[in-house]
Amino acid sequence: MSYGSSRHVYVVIMAGGIGKKLWPLSRKKMPKQFVDLMDDGTMVAKTVRRISGLVREENIFIITSELGRTLLSSSLGSFSRDNIIVEPSSRNTAPCIALATAHIKKRDTDAVTIVLPSDHLVLDEQAFIKIVEAGIEIAREKKALVTIGIKADRPETAYGYIQVNGQLSIPMAFSDCCDFLLFRVKAFAEKPDAATAEEFLESNDFYWNSGVFIWHIDAISREFERSMPDLYKDLLTIYESLGSESEQKVIEDVYSWIHPLSIDYGIMEKAETVFVLTGEFGWTDLGCWDEVLKVAGNRSASVGELPESKLVQIDCNNVFVKNTTGKVVCTIGVSDMIIVDTDDALLICSKGHSHRVGDAVDTLRREGLEEYL
Repeated sequence: MSYGSSRHVYVVIMAGGIGKKLWPLSRKKMPKQFVDLMDDGTMVAKTVRRISGLVREENIFIITSELGRTLLSSSLGSFSRDNIIVEPSSRNTAPCIALATAHIKKRDTDAVTIVLPSDHLVLDEQAFIKIVEAGIEIAREKKALVTIGIKADRPETAYGYIQVNGQLSIPMAFSDCCDFLLFRVKAFAEKPDAATAEEFLESNDFYWNSGVFIWHIDAISREFERSMPDLYKDLLTIYESLGSESEQKVIEDVYSWIHPLSIDYGIMEKAETVFVLTGEFGWTDLGCWDEVLKVAGNRSASVGELPESKLVQIDCNNVFVKNTTGKVVCTIGVSDMIIVDTDDALLICSKGHSHRVGDAVDTLRREGLEEYL
């Protein structure tokens, strides 16, 4: 991508939420995107690094909470505070993206925006950048909405799905060097039950929804106006206030009445034309400990310079240990297990059951044990 074209490319990294299914490491005061899960950096820091080779640093925005702004200073000390957008409260992804859209449109009325979750793992970053570059060209050329789908290799119930229809030609610049496909989107599907996930896998026309979006600023503004007119009016109100003394008050007022809604349900499912690029780049949504186990396999992780001798595993298979305490941990004759040991909480979970960690968190809350959340 040329310097001239990249000047109009922006990134929005969504870094809100708590991630209770990754308790006890993810807490209200330290949400998962600011946690170092596998001793290779926080998820939000890795997301910034991943995209920084494609987009100019001053064009990368992170949208988060007030707490998130504070935590970013330790996770990304050099990141510009001017590029941190703070939501007064969490209202799901549609209001989040509307707020970011107002900020970007104020800066550049010809912007193409890449929207990224902050908590995803990408193993093949070069392949990821190539597919995003193709998405930018399609979004710019067609003034359309583009998303990225992941080929399903199992009947996964933890992900949303995209049904595709009508394969299209990819831009000529990418036709000879890349291994991805372009389709029109037929439908979006919410997280399915096990039987429906099996049907999706067998159909071969459903892909996992990566939650990555690319669009021209005019295209997403048009869809907000058409499908979410009330939120579009709020977007315009915020847009007019940006840079004024009333900016913060206007945003707080707007957030006091808008309703939570996902971008998938509010915009993508209703949009007139959505394109999906599908490809392979080692993608995983690290939303629960089972996803971490799939990536980590039979390995351990410890925070700080803890010696390997403090983890002893005998006749174990596919066991993930996250030890933040410095204590010795021994596992003997166990398989398919997740163990997370922190100063004040211990999680022991069998493979396939980590989706219920959220239930445990809810139970602790009902029992009045908020200090452990």
